[in-house]
Amino acid sequence: MIIIGEKINSTLKAIRPAMEARDHSSIQDLAIRQRDAGAAYIDVNAGMFHSNEPEVLEWLIHTIQEVCDTPFSIDSPSANGILSGLKANRNSKPIINSITGEKDRFNTILPLVAEYKTGVVALCMDDRGMPETVHERFEVAETLIKNLTKEGIPLNDIYIDPLVRPIGTGSHYGMLAIETIRNVKNAYPEVHIACGLSNVSFGIPARKIMNQTFLVAAMAAGMDGAILDPLDKKLMAYLYATEALLGRDEYCLNYLDKFRQGELEF
Repeated sequence: MIIIGEKINSTLKAIRPAMEARDHSSIQDLAIRQRDAGAAYIDVNAGMFHSNEPEVLEWLIHTIQEVCDTPFSIDSPSANGILSGLKANRNSKPIINSITGEKDRFNTILPLVAEYKTGVVALCMDDRGMPETVHERFEVAETLIKNLTKEGIPLNDIYIDPLVRPIGTGSHYGMLAIETIRNVKNAYPEVHIACGLSNVSFGIPARKIMNQTFLVAAMAAGMDGAILDPLDKKLMAYLYATEALLGRDEYCLNYLDKFRQGELEF
């Protein structure tokens, strides 16, 4: 499972003050703890700093690189923000988060993916908006995959985001994401999924329960990557158990290792 640690994000009230204060130690500590908890990538997002996002994103990457060599998921609505992050990056191959099927967005972000040879999160939306059916989302995903590979982007550098929306705003949104994942992985097994896991529970109580349950269902449908909180030990316990049940953990060796390390919260 490809875990993208979600915690260094300016939309989170608990972490934004550390970004505003340029608090090196808090940012570095959070990056290290996510890495140690199993994150394969550290997502960095400074999108709430509208006037100086590129500068803040560059500072975040420089700050984290001083203590942590985990590759980044450079997360920005702005091509300038992404470019500043790519120029600052000295860690391993990053992921750009994100591109869409929207013509302007695609044409702006694609050159950065190609030049810096990054992975890329591709959201299942285009100029028509957010599709409301599995068929429409799969069509957008298929178009994105074909257009990216036509430009030389390898299949295994593509991370499809099925667009997880809050089920409190539509009871069909959970299954819509799950079935989109299933269809994409069946058609393109080399393509990865990068699901924004906690979006599913936004606005409802006891969010962690919903996140845990959705994680299991999405993994059973083929999800092999997620943007999530690796510091949630119970969520991670469900992840390791699900990997074992789905045959992704030979002889449960990783599950047993996590148990011995005291990493399984139950």
